[in-house]
Amino acid sequence: MLKPNDSQPDIGTTFETLRAAWLETRPAYAQRVDDLKRLQRAFTGRLDEMVEAISADFGHRSRHESLLGEGSVVLSEIKHTLRKLKSWMKPERRSAGWKLLPASAEIRHVPLGVVGIIAPWNYPVNLALAPLVAAIAAGNHVFLKPSEHTPRTATFLQSLLADVFPPSRVAVAQGGAELSATFSELPFDHLFFTGSTAVGRKVMAAAARNLTPVTLELGGKSPAIVAPSANLERAARRIATGKFFNAGQTCIAPDYVLVPRDKRDELVRLLKQEVSARYNGKQGFDDYTSIVNDGQFARLNGLLDDAATRGHEQVALLDAASLPAGRQRLLAPTAVLDPAPDSAVMRDEIFGPILPIVSYGSLDEAVAYVVERDRPLALYCFGDDKAEIEAMLQRIVAGGVCVNDTLYQFACADLPFGGVGASGMGHYHGREGFLTFSKAMPVLRKYEPSASDLIRPPYKGLTDWLVRLVTKLH
Repeated sequence: MLKPNDSQPDIGTTFETLRAAWLETRPAYAQRVDDLKRLQRAFTGRLDEMVEAISADFGHRSRHESLLGEGSVVLSEIKHTLRKLKSWMKPERRSAGWKLLPASAEIRHVPLGVVGIIAPWNYPVNLALAPLVAAIAAGNHVFLKPSEHTPRTATFLQSLLADVFPPSRVAVAQGGAELSATFSELPFDHLFFTGSTAVGRKVMAAAARNLTPVTLELGGKSPAIVAPSANLERAARRIATGKFFNAGQTCIAPDYVLVPRDKRDELVRLLKQEVSARYNGKQGFDDYTSIVNDGQFARLNGLLDDAATRGHEQVALLDAASLPAGRQRLLAPTAVLDPAPDSAVMRDEIFGPILPIVSYGSLDEAVAYVVERDRPLALYCFGDDKAEIEAMLQRIVAGGVCVNDTLYQFACADLPFGGVGASGMGHYHGREGFLTFSKAMPVLRKYEPSASDLIRPPYKGLTDWLVRLVTKLH
């Protein structure tokens, strides 16, 4: 097996330690609550350390975006889980049906065992700890693999979790892509992966060798549809927030905008106005996040180069000359107008501050444009006409929807989060996270007398009559 560094044990040995401990003592309600409360206290006390680690990994990351996108979401998830956990754990009464009387039926949500979590780099704390909270709440032990692209944050997570949990309950493995591949092949009771669709396919294939169930939180092309009735100023303001938060390095960021043809140029003007107002002067650029590494920066510039080669009009939403000198990997927010469907910005998930704007003739045309493509992780509908909004909701299947705003569907702790099709499978957050990491175990209790004492071979006489009666009464 692989060792990511000399300070960590073999990941196979770590996995076996986690499993043996879980088999010996499964965490009861009191233990789960205590674990979550200790995590809450420790995490709250180290938010500044988290902010510094993430910013160091990105080259620069807005402090407030780290607090909002990482700290606030995780603490909200813990708080909601603590408030609801007792009710989630109660057995659910079900009907046994008259044919099985006297009997009672229930479903118990029991922990699966050892859960593996592979976290990405774009929100390296949120997307590691939010699924961990759900797995702990469900009574599992957890083996976490943070992203190798944010090594300082990975070290922060390892230190934080070591202070809260014994190594037999939660462990962290650090390492690169080779270790991730080996990690995916461990015989977990559930494997949770957040990342690209291409890597998600590999993770699913590796897990299949052990018949390990997987949750895949992937990405894709999430559209924002600006309906004819939409308030353009409001739409521009909220699309700018969703797109340029974390410099667009967000899996649910609006990936492209569909707008009525006669309103396209006005939307571009309003977006430029919004971006210029947000990012100017020292304070403004302190709040503009860098692209995480050279590879991602080169990839994003390649998207713009492809658009230029194809002759697509590009509009700088912020003058590149105004970007502060000395900051590495800053990419100015840029709109690409009416790119061809086969251009790179329309084929690939962007994951950066580039916003294709596609004009349409009718709302039906815009909806068809989305329906003909892979199902998105997020759908953003802007409009003040209920019929227009309903037309979009009725025809488009997406991982999640936010009407007249962006990103907030992820922040709602009581709503499930998850993709569909190419954007993923399975859910977490709130009760759905608890259910994902649990087995819904049905329990039927039979009491006296039992029909099985009568309905048995040889099937004749009274037995024959009872079988025919039951069949007729279906």
